[in-house]
Amino acid sequence: MRKRLLYFFIAFCITGSAAAQNIDKIITKDYVDGLIKTLSSDDMQGRGTFTPGIDKAATFIEGEFKKIGLQPLKGADGYRQTFYKYQLKPSLTEVSVDGKTIEPEKVLVVGNHSEALQFDNTNSDGWIKMDPEKPFMEQYRTIVRNKKKQLVLVDVKFVDVFKRIKAYLESGSVLDEKDLKESSSALVFVLDQDTVANNFKVNLKNSISKMPLFNVAGMIPGKSKAKELVIFSGHYDHLGILPAVDQDSIANGADDDASGTTAMIALAKYYKKLHNNERTLIFVAFTAEEIGGFGARYFSQQLNPDDVVAMFNIEMIGKESKFGKNSAFITGFDKSDFGKILQKNLAGSPFTFHPDPYPQQNLFYRSDNATLAALGVPAHTISTDQIDTDKLYHTVKDEYSSLDTENILMTIKAIAKSALSIVKGTDTPTRIPKLQQ
Repeated sequence: MRKRLLYFFIAFCITGSAAAQNIDKIITKDYVDGLIKTLSSDDMQGRGTFTPGIDKAATFIEGEFKKIGLQPLKGADGYRQTFYKYQLKPSLTEVSVDGKTIEPEKVLVVGNHSEALQFDNTNSDGWIKMDPEKPFMEQYRTIVRNKKKQLVLVDVKFVDVFKRIKAYLESGSVLDEKDLKESSSALVFVLDQDTVANNFKVNLKNSISKMPLFNVAGMIPGKSKAKELVIFSGHYDHLGILPAVDQDSIANGADDDASGTTAMIALAKYYKKLHNNERTLIFVAFTAEEIGGFGARYFSQQLNPDDVVAMFNIEMIGKESKFGKNSAFITGFDKSDFGKILQKNLAGSPFTFHPDPYPQQNLFYRSDNATLAALGVPAHTISTDQIDTDKLYHTVKDEYSSLDTENILMTIKAIAKSALSIVKGTDTPTRIPKLQQ
């Protein structure tokens, strides 16, 4: 009996050691670095939606999926999951305040007006002024969510973020066909204007084009629990070309989210080599996260959310987290026992998962996990970004050279190990309460 126990103990140790060696051989620093460097290279032109750069990035991801040996999703003849949206680009923007024409470079328009739109202070929601003492983005998000026809005055101290958003929006906004038929709204932000003494006038027009978007998705079929799905994801789009800073205009998006997309690809390679998944694993690089989460939304509509056991969305793991080395946080930690399962599987290791330390940022419903989470899926985002102090976020300085590549490697390995019981079908996270429709 003692000999038998000793045999099993030795076998267990050998198996555990082999698994540890396997992950170090499969997910190597050179492999991870190669993926991130390629995805965040200048050649990808910032991976802006509807640009040649994002097509190059998709082709690269397809090539990696093919090398790994992933299968296309059921019913698909390739890795691209193509769908269509309508792109609106401003063709006419005229704004005047108290009879004075505002220079075009001082006007930023947010709206879904598909036709010519004219309004003034008598037939709109009037005008407001942003508080110069409060964070710009916090105010901006609140105003945009209101979907009004309104003039918004912006203090000159916000000039840098104003120009950044303006450059991004002028590349075009994206709408569903049904949105084109809904009542139009337009928020017109005017820089360096203190007040409206008497009146204002706005005259806007957009051009409309039907354009393709594409997620890149592959799968490893499950065995005994093949109908149950586990999703690993990251978004591969970014902001494209921005106003130049020190002669650099490419928003490379190394952390946001080449790091997460790299993790997703590396995990696909790891689990394909392991070949022990009882559940079906889906690996997907989402498009259009930066312009409204269209890729994740379309993907979610193609499957039954009741079949999805868990979703590991990975976003911005390129730097040390607020909790120090060997740590990451999980959005919506308290909404299911997903995080507790992951931490249980890392018992004895130095890596720890923590609840989201930035609840005021509402990150849980701001990333690509949101659509499935709203439908009851234990869909969470894993990140290490210190979002409240990250000065490189959405700038041209988010480059490979700014990353802590060791942090990325350790986080990917921690996710790989912590997800094993879910992948193998021995753990099932509790469902998230569905959002009221």
